[in-house]
Amino acid sequence: MTITCKLLLQNHAQDWQEATVHPFLEQCQLGIIQPQQFNTWLMQDYLFVVEFTRMVGRVLASAPPEHFDVILGGLAALKDELNWFQEKATQRQLNLNIKKQPTCREYCEYIQSLADKPYSVQATAFWAIELAYNQGWQLPGKMPAPYNEFAQRWGNIDFTKYVKLLSQQADEVLETAEEHIQKQAEESFLMVAKFEHNFWQMAFHTAQFCDAE
Repeated sequence: MTITCKLLLQNHAQDWQEATVHPFLEQCQLGIIQPQQFNTWLMQDYLFVVEFTRMVGRVLASAPPEHFDVILGGLAALKDELNWFQEKATQRQLNLNIKKQPTCREYCEYIQSLADKPYSVQATAFWAIELAYNQGWQLPGKMPAPYNEFAQRWGNIDFTKYVKLLSQQADEVLETAEEHIQKQAEESFLMVAKFEHNFWQMAFHTAQFCDAE
């Protein structure tokens, strides 16, 4: 049976729930997340998005030309997102020149390793990462300020449509991928789910900020 994005979500529903439903997000929705927890997430996520931008550039390098428009749109959005992270950090008087915490470092190393994988594997991981942002911030429901701005950035309708386009592109190349490549794509989906869960855990259970470099 050919693997599709929909099938991955169905077959690994528990893994995906753990990736997108977490007390960190629930407490944002309730307005009771501690500033230190949220700031840790923001700083570490900025560092992740820097590496994710590089990953998307590598995905573009592997993609067929007919997939360029969607991927280039994603890259343009990431440029805006990095600037936005910097603005949020300035508002909160946070220093983004910090070390990656182990979870963030391991996730970044994983997405770097995808450069050696076939495009169908990269496309699946790309979709899964963006879907995790989309659903993670969307599922809790309406959030109070200041967290509503974060929820709106990744939970809005246009971002949902973008994620759908990524799933269509992943499905397109998975349809003709050999069985062992499809297996690798499935493994990449599960790795993304694991790391997304761990990332929320990292911020939720943070004890202190990383030391500045």
